[in-house]
Amino acid sequence: MNHHTSDAHTLAAAYALGALETGERADFEAHLEACEACRQEAAEFGATAARLAAAASQPPPAAIKPQVMAAIDGVRQLSPRVPSTASAPAVGGMLRSRALPLALAASVAAAALGGVALWQAQNGEDARQQARQAQQRLDEVSSVLAAPDARTVHGRAANGALTTVVASDRQNKAVFTAGNLPAPGAGKTYQLWLAHGDTMRPAGFIDHDGTVVLSGNPADAGAVGLTLEPAGGSPQPTTAPLLLMTLPT
Repeated sequence: MNHHTSDAHTLAAAYALGALETGERADFEAHLEACEACRQEAAEFGATAARLAAAASQPPPAAIKPQVMAAIDGVRQLSPRVPSTASAPAVGGMLRSRALPLALAASVAAAALGGVALWQAQNGEDARQQARQAQQRLDEVSSVLAAPDARTVHGRAANGALTTVVASDRQNKAVFTAGNLPAPGAGKTYQLWLAHGDTMRPAGFIDHDGTVVLSGNPADAGAVGLTLEPAGGSPQPTTAPLLLMTLPT
């Protein structure tokens, strides 16, 4: 994809996601040297991408370690391979010293893979479903961040949370990111809203640091709101907004 110099300010998201071609990346990095706003925006997009990766990652199941350790005892360790002739004893000794840890590493790897395979066989469908959902969320967010018309605005909620909204008319979507968001407390949740004039329409939930795609159509919305609501949400805000951030234009 080719962009004119006047479009350089729109490439921060694509740069942070590694979506620029080699020449474009070099040109944009040259632009960054003279543009403080783009340096900050690229850094914020990079931090958002890192949070997305962390949010999509899955911790290993607790059962994996004992399964692997139990399997190791039942895996026969291979004998080290040695040369068929003794013409080079020094080399043969070196090969033997390397072969033992390599064989052990292979045994441990085989046992680990066996443990993972066992867990996957037991929980495979759930894991695959979670992976598909995580990939779908990442694709949806990435499409907004990398959109050529992506527009960004930053804010701070009354409870100290740092927030970012990225909107794209072409994608007809908006992404909300929160950092340093305090726990909502028992029986509570943070609810997002799209302000259409005087009407506040529910736009999803966020309970911890991370990134979500706002539900609803942001095209004719003027602002994004954040309130603390009872668990399960409310049809209309029941508390004063912690944040009412004008959508980027």
